Amino acid sequence: MTTPDSARPLDWSRGSLASVLPSVADRLGVPRYAGADVFAMPEARRAVVVLVDGLGFDLLRQRSGHAPFLRERLPGSHRVPCGFPTTTATSMGSFGTGLPPGAHGLVGMQVLDPQTDRLVNELSWEDGPDPRLWQPHGTVFEAAAAAGVEVTMVGPHYFEGSGLTTAALRGARFTAARSLDERVAAAVAALRAAPRALVYLYWGEVDKIGHVHGCQSWQWGEELESVDRALASLADQVPDDTLIVVTADHGMVDIPHANRLDLIDEPDLMAGVRHLGGEPRCLQLYTLEGATDEVAHAWRQRVGGRARILRREQVVDEGWFGQVEERVAGRIGDLVVVMDDSFAMVHSGLMRAELVRLLGLHGSTSDAELAVPVIVVPPRRGV
Repeated sequence: MTTPDSARPLDWSRGSLASVLPSVADRLGVPRYAGADVFAMPEARRAVVVLVDGLGFDLLRQRSGHAPFLRERLPGSHRVPCGFPTTTATSMGSFGTGLPPGAHGLVGMQVLDPQTDRLVNELSWEDGPDPRLWQPHGTVFEAAAAAGVEVTMVGPHYFEGSGLTTAALRGARFTAARSLDERVAAAVAALRAAPRALVYLYWGEVDKIGHVHGCQSWQWGEELESVDRALASLADQVPDDTLIVVTADHGMVDIPHANRLDLIDEPDLMAGVRHLGGEPRCLQLYTLEGATDEVAHAWRQRVGGRARILRREQVVDEGWFGQVEERVAGRIGDLVVVMDDSFAMVHSGLMRAELVRLLGLHGSTSDAELAVPVIVVPPRRGV
C-alpha cells in the first residue's frame, strides 16, 4: 500500500492520481501507455473508472462502516497522493492528462492569467481562456480513442463542453445522466456496446455534502452508503471482462468557523496584494511589483504559526507542482499560503458567500486532503 508524505513536496515518480488513467490505458492495450501501470492491474478488454469527488482515503477508511463493498476491498487498495493543491480543478487536470500540475497547468481553483492580469476560476471556467490553449497536452482519453477504444464519459449535463472538461478530459463521447443509478445504467450500456471500451463515471455529491454539512456529518455517511450500493450494483452488471477502478480527486477536513481568519478584517495583510487567488485552505497571493518580500514578512508575522508562506520559486524548485513548464510558472502565486490541519483563511469581501460559509474544505496538504484511494476490482473473466 503506497502512502502520501504529508506536508512535503510530492514524489511524482511514485503512484499518484495522475497514474490512474495511464495505468488503465496500459491494461487496455493503448500503445502510448505501454508499461505505465504502477498498480499491478490485470489486463482487460473493457474498463470503468469511477471518480467519487471528495472521497479521501482516510475518510473512507474512517467511515467504512457505511460502505461494505468498498470496505471489503480496502486491504488490497492503494493510498496515493492526488497532487497539489488538493482541489478539483488541479486533480482533474492530473487525472485526465496523466501529468503533474506544473505540466498541465491547472494549478489551483483560482489562478492568474498572466497575459490578461486577471484571475481565472479553473473550476467554473467563467469567461476563461481557450481551454485547449490553456492546457495543450493530449489526454489519456484522446490516446485511448485513437487506439480504437470506445471512450465514454458519464456525468451531469453541464459538464459537456465545459472549460474544465475540454481542458482536462477531452476525447470522450459524453453521456449525460442525473442520478447515480442513471449513471451506473449509462456506464453499463456503454461497456456492453463495444468490445473494447473505457468508461469514466463521475459522482460529485459526496463532495457537495461534505462542503455543506461536513465530512463527519451523518449526511456524509448516508451519501457514502448510496455510493457503495451503486458500486456494488455496477460490479454485478458489467461484462465479465471489465476492470473496475474507484478513485477520488481529493479528501476533505472540517474547519470550524472559529478557526478561520477573515482577510476583510486584516488590511495589513492585504496591503501589497494585487490579486487573491487559490481557496481558503491554500491561498495564492499575486503581489504588487516589488512588494513580495514585505507581504511575505507581514503574513509570516501574523499567521506563520498556522500556515506556511512559500515563495513561488521555492514551490517550483521543490517540486510541489511537479516539473513546471515555462508557460505555467506565472500562473502560480508569488506567494503560496499552505494552511495547517485546522486553519483556513477567507475574504468575505472577495469570495462568494457560499464559499465562505462552507464547513468541509480542502486544498492543503494534510493526509485527510491529500490521500485518495485507488481500488481495483479485477474482471470476473481474464483476457
